[in-house]
Amino acid sequence: MRTEDVLAAAGYGLWQWDESTGTVAVDGRAARLLGLSGGAATRRSSEVRARLHPADYVALAGAVSLAAAEGTVAEALLRVVGENGQVERTVRARLRPQGPLLSGSLHEIREPSAPYDGQGRAGRQGHGHGLGHSAGLSGLARNHEARGDWRRAREAFLLDAGRALAEADSTSEVLRVAATLSMPGFSPDGLAVFGINGDRLSLIGHHGQELGDPFLVDMPLTTDYPAVTAVRTGQAVYLPSPESYEERYPMSWPLIKPYGRSSWAYLPLTVAGSTIGAWMAAFRERVDFTPDERSVLTTVARMLAQALSRAHLHESERALSDGLQRTMLPAREPEIDGMAVAARYVPTGGGLQVGGDWYDVIDLPSGRTALVIGDVQGHDVRAAGIMGQIRIALRAYAAEGHSPDAVLSRTSRFLAGLGADASPEEPGGAPDIRFATCLYLEVDPSDGTVEVARAGHPEPAIRLGDGTTIMRRTAGGLPLGVEPDTDYPTTRLVLEPGEVLLMCTDGLIETGGHDLDTGWLRLREVFEAGPAEDLEQLADSMVRAVHGPASHHTTGPLADRREDDIALLLLRRDPDGPTCAVPIRRTVLTVSQSDPGQIRSAREDIRSLLHDWTSPDQFESAVLLVSELITNVLVHTDDDAVLIAEVIGMPGTRRLRVEVADRSDDMPHPRSPGELASSGRGLFLIEELADAWGVEPRGDGKSIWFDLFETRV
Repeated sequence: MRTEDVLAAAGYGLWQWDESTGTVAVDGRAARLLGLSGGAATRRSSEVRARLHPADYVALAGAVSLAAAEGTVAEALLRVVGENGQVERTVRARLRPQGPLLSGSLHEIREPSAPYDGQGRAGRQGHGHGLGHSAGLSGLARNHEARGDWRRAREAFLLDAGRALAEADSTSEVLRVAATLSMPGFSPDGLAVFGINGDRLSLIGHHGQELGDPFLVDMPLTTDYPAVTAVRTGQAVYLPSPESYEERYPMSWPLIKPYGRSSWAYLPLTVAGSTIGAWMAAFRERVDFTPDERSVLTTVARMLAQALSRAHLHESERALSDGLQRTMLPAREPEIDGMAVAARYVPTGGGLQVGGDWYDVIDLPSGRTALVIGDVQGHDVRAAGIMGQIRIALRAYAAEGHSPDAVLSRTSRFLAGLGADASPEEPGGAPDIRFATCLYLEVDPSDGTVEVARAGHPEPAIRLGDGTTIMRRTAGGLPLGVEPDTDYPTTRLVLEPGEVLLMCTDGLIETGGHDLDTGWLRLREVFEAGPAEDLEQLADSMVRAVHGPASHHTTGPLADRREDDIALLLLRRDPDGPTCAVPIRRTVLTVSQSDPGQIRSAREDIRSLLHDWTSPDQFESAVLLVSELITNVLVHTDDDAVLIAEVIGMPGTRRLRVEVADRSDDMPHPRSPGELASSGRGLFLIEELADAWGVEPRGDGKSIWFDLFETRV
């Protein structure tokens, strides 16, 4: 007689659940038990699920998951529901997981007075057949209700545990969360987490009693110890009593006995099919490790393994980014004799916490010092790699003694060569070509002279001795790497004693939804209000203003408010002695024939110098006269215009002196323009608006100047 016939005669039906195809094959007996018409056939899994009570199907899924993890047979009681929604019968289901196939049997529980006890056993209520049918149904209902309450408590616990472990971002935090888990109905009062390290199992962390024996801290994978067994086999080890522990692991029992525990569970920590360690849960009170309890422990072990894997990845990435940052930034704090320097680098734009922004301070053969700040396009690993290459190349060119313009020209050619050799991100795609912006300053600490070369980078700003801040307009060229042969003009300026120069990347200006204009207004307030005598504190306040919670109150007009990488350099020329009793503000700007748009920059510089001037009329007159004088030079000569403006004196009694020089020998003279003439009124405007003015010939040209004396309104 076939096995199937024997089982059918005993009232057992056979079924096979294929999770890969979503089908369930049943024989004739199983079909009748499940209330399926048509006899033996292969059905859709949804058709079978519709015949099972939803709560019992969830319990079956949990039992199958546990059995798959432990290599055992899943067993559960299932209520079969008819089309009218009423329970028709209760069957005991057994399934053995074999990959995607679940094979087993179904058998009807004819005595409703024998409820399932949660451990694969049916117990009897009462003695013999003394209980009636209604009493048995009532007992079975109460049993299902009790199991439902326990299941809801378990699901709530697992939800809270999963959320807490998902938020833990370090190994120590994961271990802290694991130590505070209070499981429904049973809670461990001691735990340990072990990790695989080559051919050894090492203790990562523990909670409860101190593990003082070195044997329990680090052991080979050949040791007779439950955690080693769990790692080697990938199966959990449950030891419900001290006797069972001593029987199975007599070598390690003497080391465990002094801790005074009664039950132990050792579960493998598995991620993506690979075992990374083991988790031990020890209980002071005895635990039988029922299927429900093993299911909870197995689920917690899976979540713990995932959390530890994420934490390890996060810590590895942080270690990598820290190493990259240390490698790509100056190895020592920047120092310049006679000057103070502060620097900040805040990587915020990329997942590895390292991006394409950088700064550098380079000692030159001439005794001068170069300050460099730059930004490579992008926020990924490639941007960081290119940044490192540019930094090395730029240091090499500077160390050879090249001038600022030559350093940037050679670096641009170097970066363009990297782009020509770049490989595409995808097969058949375009090469991943990047460019970089850069601001290069060569500083002479003896006299404060600064030579500036700029490659598409934001211009430097200077905070004057009295706190006024102006943007220093400098000539510039294309970003590095755009054109191999690009010239970078040099601008010379002087940093007076007590003045502070600011160099930064666009992240400091634009982070938080700002453009260059609104971002600079936000930054300017902080730059002017901070302590110039303490550059470290000033640098911190500027970073806090744009990065972190405080910056959320000063968001800009743009919709994109992502944070960008930030690099910042501050340079202050130390005063040679007591601060001069008469404050001086000064700006110098060259407006070239090829770029008349710089007239706007000249007007902005004058507005910055006169931001607290008491007379609005004189303020507007100064802006108008500067624009007029520079325009006259560009229109009537072939030379560039050089603007020098100074504000001298104490507030309320100050003098503005403006000079516009050119190399032409032609002296200006008054003209008599007609009513419709569009020019010829420059000298009349100066005569009318200025308090004093004049023309001074020079050896290589001339200079037109005017004064305005501050008057109180």
